[in-house]
Amino acid sequence: MARERLIEAAGAIVLRRAAGRQVQVLLIHRPSYNDWSLPKGKLDPDEYLAAAAVRETMEETAVTIRLGHPIDRIQYSIPTGTKRVAYWLGTELAQSRFKANSEVDRRIWLTVPSALKRLTYADERQLVQQAVTLQQTTPLLIVRHGKAMDRKHWSGKDQLRQLSARGRRQSKQLAPLLNAYGVRDLASSSSLRCTSTLAPYAKAERLDVKGWSTLSEEQAKQNPDAVRKLMKRLVKETAASGTPRAICGHRPVLPLMLEALGVPSRPMLTAAVLVAHLSPEGDTVCVEWHKPRV
Repeated sequence: MARERLIEAAGAIVLRRAAGRQVQVLLIHRPSYNDWSLPKGKLDPDEYLAAAAVRETMEETAVTIRLGHPIDRIQYSIPTGTKRVAYWLGTELAQSRFKANSEVDRRIWLTVPSALKRLTYADERQLVQQAVTLQQTTPLLIVRHGKAMDRKHWSGKDQLRQLSARGRRQSKQLAPLLNAYGVRDLASSSSLRCTSTLAPYAKAERLDVKGWSTLSEEQAKQNPDAVRKLMKRLVKETAASGTPRAICGHRPVLPLMLEALGVPSRPMLTAAVLVAHLSPEGDTVCVEWHKPRV
């Protein structure tokens, strides 16, 4: 018997609160289905789910968002198999002129009660009800650097060891994921393989990468307490400012970095990412793990 095909998709429950107004939810109308639903769509090849949620929202609504707290996944049967859709809480960053098309002909902002009445599908109504109960959080991303050249093939200083060809591909693939969470601050071990992992995103967004020698393998081994102190500071700053941040580090140092977030250590592949969603007080509300796509 043939295995049922699973189609992965991603979407967002986008909320906004205009001055003096109630919370509003972003909905779309699809003429081919004659339904009202949440923006969502299928992944492109090698695309992160989170990146797809942001891209699909932009393509369907002309609204640019950043992702926050993850929400449940829903699953349903389609003629070609099963479709599973992952959703995030989305925050509106910008809005462009909407142009109706054959896929989506209307974009509308409705109050929560009106949106619940308008939505066609019960499972999407449940997602909206869940989304409005969630507190605002700030994403802090912990990134393991991309695949580096083997130590045995490198004769220079280890801190200058470069990314391999695969590592360079991984660093480029990370850019849409960092963008999905609206990262505007970049910190890293001062080692080249770490700063290079964040470099494509930094270049695209015209950001600087702040290198910390404290987070390097060499100094972290000598002074782990300095890592703990720095990480606690960076976590507190991120939560207080509300500015999403990414920090790139090394496999041996990651347990210390995760400790500051109250997250138990676990193995992370090269270019893997942990997203910790922080409360304004700096507590970790929830976490996500993203595996490398290449």
